[in-house]
Amino acid sequence: MSKRKLRDEQKGAFFLIIIFLIIVSVGIVLALSLQTDSVAEKLADDQVIRVLNVVNDGDNTALITTVLIFYPVSQKGTVVSVPGNTGAIYQTLGRVDRIDQVYKEKGISAYKQEIEKLLGISIPFYLETSIQNFVSLTDMLGGLRIFIPSPVDIKNDAGDRFLLPSGAVNLDGDKISTYIMYKYSDDSEFDVLDRHQNIICAFYTTLHDKKNRVFTNKKVYKKFLNKMNVNLDETDSYHLMQLISSMDSESMQRQTVTGPARIVDGMRLIFPINNGEFIKEAVKQSTNILISNSSTFASRVYVLEIKNGTAVQGLAHNTSILFQNASYDVLSAVNADRNDYEKTVIIDHIGNKEIANIVGEFIHCTNIVEEEVNLSQNQMESDNTADVDFTIILGKDFDGRYVRASRNEQ
Repeated sequence: MSKRKLRDEQKGAFFLIIIFLIIVSVGIVLALSLQTDSVAEKLADDQVIRVLNVVNDGDNTALITTVLIFYPVSQKGTVVSVPGNTGAIYQTLGRVDRIDQVYKEKGISAYKQEIEKLLGISIPFYLETSIQNFVSLTDMLGGLRIFIPSPVDIKNDAGDRFLLPSGAVNLDGDKISTYIMYKYSDDSEFDVLDRHQNIICAFYTTLHDKKNRVFTNKKVYKKFLNKMNVNLDETDSYHLMQLISSMDSESMQRQTVTGPARIVDGMRLIFPINNGEFIKEAVKQSTNILISNSSTFASRVYVLEIKNGTAVQGLAHNTSILFQNASYDVLSAVNADRNDYEKTVIIDHIGNKEIANIVGEFIHCTNIVEEEVNLSQNQMESDNTADVDFTIILGKDFDGRYVRASRNEQ
């Protein structure tokens, strides 16, 4: 073989190698360009982040179930607690049962699906951890600050003793485990739910305060992530947790799925109010609050005064429960000056039409009047409505849940 022919073959092989390397490089670039950030993709479709949080017993029993609804633009969030004994006919089980039985038998994905139906929202993400791993997460954050109104000193049936101090205390992982597990004999399920909600809110608050400890070091975050089961890869979960850590934890709103309790097949089950329509409306309104354009809308809890302007006994009290479960503060629920109001009316004491309309939307009331705001010292001292943002006077057109439109308005 001639030297010239050999050089030509070498040149050909060299060009083939170059072409191969170019093809590989282009393929890598295309692959990287096609990769999507799951969190960013979801935010492009819906800027509200929704995350299911489950703390289990290390096996298949859900101890704590909450849903975080978070709007990164306003940095405001709402935590919705779901009682484990919420009852319904669950499609994934094919029978009436507790909702946490779905988790026990079918796992986190089916559980998320049923909670989405319950709340009437899509929940793209979930964070699942065991109580043992939650203890570790607590210690990694340096403890969680919880307010305990009175000291806890109790023994359970197995002889285990639970001890907790009172006041605003910083609880380490072991104490948090105690706070989750203890229960007095006269505690209602909602007392326990309230404590569990306190824990989740404290976790988000501490994550916000200690975010530099978690997110500035990838190795630290990887250890943090290893304590959770997240339906995202490491990069996307890092993005999600960073966003959540920016939440204004001081203004978190709270909601709980509530309803009457009934015994079914020996089980005490809570059936959501109005066949579940109420909690869907409450969650919808909370979301509206988070994304409101008003800079003051989500900055605090709004105070309501509810008056019964009808002869129906207990109407103001029952309506106050509806609004409290929708994250409003009800200062009083009393009788109006008379009981023959034909139409329900909302009196706006603070001159904010946007908020008044959303309050009205919750009960389908459009009859809103604005009270002239008088800031004179004499009125502030004598007016009973000085601490109330809105007064709702219930009329005969209110059916206990919604204001019925008259025939002329239909």
